[in-house]
Amino acid sequence: MDAGAHRSRRLLAAAVGTVLAVLLAGCTGGGEANRPAGARAATATTPATTAAAAADEQRLAARTHTLRITTHPSGASLRIQRAGAAARVARTPFAAAVAGGHLTVTLARAGMNPLRQQVLLDRDRSMDLYLDPKGLLHHQVGRFETGSNPKQVAFSPDGRELWVTLLGGHGVQVFDARTRRLLDQIRLGRHGAVEVIFSRDGRTVFASQMESASVFEIDRASHKVRRQFHTKGSWTKVMALSPDERTLYAANWSSDDVSAIDLASGRVKLLKTVRTPRGLYPTADGRRLFVAGFADGEIQRIDLASGASKVLLRTGGAMRHLVGDPRAGKLYADDMAKGEAFVVDLATERVGRLARTDRMPNTIDLSPDGKVLYVSNRGKNGTCYCAPGPEWGSVLAIDTASGKVLDAIVGGNQTTGLDVSPDGRTLAFSDFLDNRVHLYTIPSYQVLAAGGGGRAVAHRKDLPKSNT
Repeated sequence: MDAGAHRSRRLLAAAVGTVLAVLLAGCTGGGEANRPAGARAATATTPATTAAAAADEQRLAARTHTLRITTHPSGASLRIQRAGAAARVARTPFAAAVAGGHLTVTLARAGMNPLRQQVLLDRDRSMDLYLDPKGLLHHQVGRFETGSNPKQVAFSPDGRELWVTLLGGHGVQVFDARTRRLLDQIRLGRHGAVEVIFSRDGRTVFASQMESASVFEIDRASHKVRRQFHTKGSWTKVMALSPDERTLYAANWSSDDVSAIDLASGRVKLLKTVRTPRGLYPTADGRRLFVAGFADGEIQRIDLASGASKVLLRTGGAMRHLVGDPRAGKLYADDMAKGEAFVVDLATERVGRLARTDRMPNTIDLSPDGKVLYVSNRGKNGTCYCAPGPEWGSVLAIDTASGKVLDAIVGGNQTTGLDVSPDGRTLAFSDFLDNRVHLYTIPSYQVLAAGGGGRAVAHRKDLPKSNT
């Protein structure tokens, strides 16, 4: 076997064989895995420090503490090991008095990746852990319930908060991204919200509302609405800020136009577009605006100086979302009806197909390095989009260089909203009909590329609900 193959296997083993969970708050008080990697290597080992560590471990072991371990799913075999002591073997859920010290908790269950977690037991602790399907390269670290119909999830620029728009509820919910605790519910009149975006400095939040055809400007610190902009269009959905953040663009689904809102004066200018505009992307130079047309599967380019426009692609499907990578000069789009993702070369405006997706792709987002495109997929509809269908939703991780699916996560009923944290370490997505948000840690691109596709193929058998 050559060196490249050995390296690939080592990387895959690092991701799948034993996942060292980075718990966002699942283990109250934190465990060893939550400490900086360099913290333990900073002190040189000497006979004196070794003796001191042994004495400290004996002191900790002299007292017992209650350890509670819950797993999703339950029924996992559990092994609790402290150095120099006999292992304790049990099954989850587990709750018992355990001698203190530095423990290694190992979990295993048929059909699941094994999971190992280091924990310092110096007081009563509770651990809430997730076991992933065998072969999955991403690792689930949490989930939480939301209000009705979470349409979008968005990390704040500092990564500390998750804002969730409630299409079937009232406005926006704000959660602590680490603890998943609900911080506030921001009401926007009598209706819910569709999308939410942040200013670059994270101080201002904009939320769109279809029913009132307006955009709410919210102070992030106080959660108070500063202003409400009426777009002069109809059924307002997606928003995007110009590079200089002086103009807010808002797509008006039913009036077939985009509102260009001057944020200093509040004045609104309407730009005519293709039918049912949804996704928006203003280029980094501020000269062009790209629009995703849902009705006919179109990608339109508008010259913002002259107003001239051109349709770059018409699939006859349903183009939904746009996300750009200005450093690479690429723009990505997904077509909900065709089940495809496309890439636009921003220099030449040529369009090519990047990859096939699962059924009914929705929201897309890029990893910060632009190497991975994440795509949420709603799955086949039921009697209407408001009713559960015969398939679970999913999230695909697609290599932007090759179009290869690197990994695939099975979601719940109508996986819709999706966002990658600013540091690229966490993936959040919503299940629209389950009123739930899931959180996963994101492995490095090197691990994904060497992972043999993760569950790209295996996940397909889990999508039909008749198989689960």
